[in-house]
Amino acid sequence: MTEEKIKLLIQEEVKSSMKKGDREKTTTLRMAISEIKKEEIEKKSDLSDQEVTSILQKMIKQRKDSSNQFSSAGRNELAQKEEREIETLTEFLPEQLGEEEIKKLVTKAIINLKAETPQDIGKVMGSLKSDLQGKADMSLVSQLVKENLAK
Repeated sequence: MTEEKIKLLIQEEVKSSMKKGDREKTTTLRMAISEIKKEEIEKKSDLSDQEVTSILQKMIKQRKDSSNQFSSAGRNELAQKEEREIETLTEFLPEQLGEEEIKKLVTKAIINLKAETPQDIGKVMGSLKSDLQGKADMSLVSQLVKENLAK
């Protein structure tokens, strides 16, 4: 990502997709802008890029859940639509860390915090959240922490 705010990039992409006549992309991005604005109204201030990233990740998670439900119900056309929306939203997220990088960070956090039992999961997740929020799938991080502490 450049130094521009993610919200501005999304707004520019809405204009571009409208000019291209890409209705699906335009609709998806407008939903994202709507969610961002709703959050700004609640907060009564502009959102940081990290907060916008968090909103986008929440939207992506919802679409993944919907896609899985549509697939299991045999509604593949709807599942594919959700997948395309995920691709559109993912364009605006910071580059995601690979699983190997996440594993290294999880291991390092466990060692630094001297975590040994599953009761330490919250402590480890708390220390990782600030570093990995927006850069990694937090459900994967959680799964890796649980695996390491269950040994």
